[in-house]
Amino acid sequence: MGRTVLIVGGGGREHALCLALSQSSSIEEIHTAPGNAGTRHFGSNHDVAASDIDGLLELSHRLQIDFVVVGPEAPLCDGLADKLLSKGIPCFGPQQLHAELEGSKLFAKKAMNAAGVPTAEYDIIDDSTNINACLDARSHDPWVIKRDVLAGGKGVVVTSNREEAIEFIERSIQSDGHVLLERFLPGEEASMLVVMDKSGYVCLPPSQDHKRAYDGDKGPNTGGMGAYCPAPVVTETIHQKTVERIVEPMFSYLSSMDIPYRGVLYVGLMIDENGDPYVVEFNVRFGDPECQVTLPLVDGDVGELLYGAATDQISKMEVSFKSQHALTVVLASEGYPQSAIKDRLIHGADQRLDTSETWVSHAGTALDEQGNLISSGGRVLSVTSVSETLQKARELSYQRLGLIQLEGSHHRLDIGHRAL
Repeated sequence: MGRTVLIVGGGGREHALCLALSQSSSIEEIHTAPGNAGTRHFGSNHDVAASDIDGLLELSHRLQIDFVVVGPEAPLCDGLADKLLSKGIPCFGPQQLHAELEGSKLFAKKAMNAAGVPTAEYDIIDDSTNINACLDARSHDPWVIKRDVLAGGKGVVVTSNREEAIEFIERSIQSDGHVLLERFLPGEEASMLVVMDKSGYVCLPPSQDHKRAYDGDKGPNTGGMGAYCPAPVVTETIHQKTVERIVEPMFSYLSSMDIPYRGVLYVGLMIDENGDPYVVEFNVRFGDPECQVTLPLVDGDVGELLYGAATDQISKMEVSFKSQHALTVVLASEGYPQSAIKDRLIHGADQRLDTSETWVSHAGTALDEQGNLISSGGRVLSVTSVSETLQKARELSYQRLGLIQLEGSHHRLDIGHRAL
């Protein structure tokens, strides 16, 4: 008998998790809360919000769930894993203590300093600080200012405009009490997802995502407009440095604590001109859209891997990866990322058109009263393809995306451009 799993969340990442787990022989039944119009094809959606901790506990108990996979960060910061574990239900996703690695930039900085992990130097600015003096001290580069709260990817400003910097700092101090000013790290970004528990860790292939809304990395920051994996910027040498200088010390630091880290640690990297990696940020969950391009490259049972991490058995596992390339392109609503226009009909995203090479991951989708597929969020869906070359994966994704119609929608035409 396989296991029954509950996936918490309702975006593109959770659809990708459903897909990977539906292909795992260790998984018998998939439940999603709240899920979306795509996740219902893999099992049952339940109308329980990802923020409803008590509702999720009740649901897990009622459905006799074997383990829970938490997609988004907020429920982890609210202690969902702790409450599940207190009821004897394993959870893929760290407890509240470690969720602060994403919940608080300052907590993450202190953890990196304690573990000896390379990251940008920083100042803490509060209402007693001389803001101009702090800005002067770091004025040879753009200023990097980070709110010390969960801000859904929108809590960072990088600017050379002093007025903009001061306004953001003052507003953040007003709302949060303090703010971080970091040294600017030049270089190229990449992401490394590390599945970790008390016993060991597994590094998934490095990926690269595209944060800006428009081609050529222009326009406002978004949650991510596409991604590809593996990222060639992470050469074998850089990979080795990342493991030795970042992953290994963080694992030693976290696994020595009374409460171990169980789940995926998303390491946001900046690689400088010398090929030296620094940590820009940690997330305590799979990235979205990085999840969509990383999980399909796992050669084996993803359900076993996630359950293994939830129960401290990673060190016993042999995990290998396909020597293929994956690329995903996000289709966004009109007005995204400022204010997305929702409730429009989507045509051409039918699951029957999916193949083993190319498929649609639903994110902001729902069904209207007539059962038609409509948009319900900013990032509506993404098309992911896996192939022998990155170029071919890219072609397949854009071909499939060409069959989808959503009035006013936009997507980037240059996903993967840094590698190609």
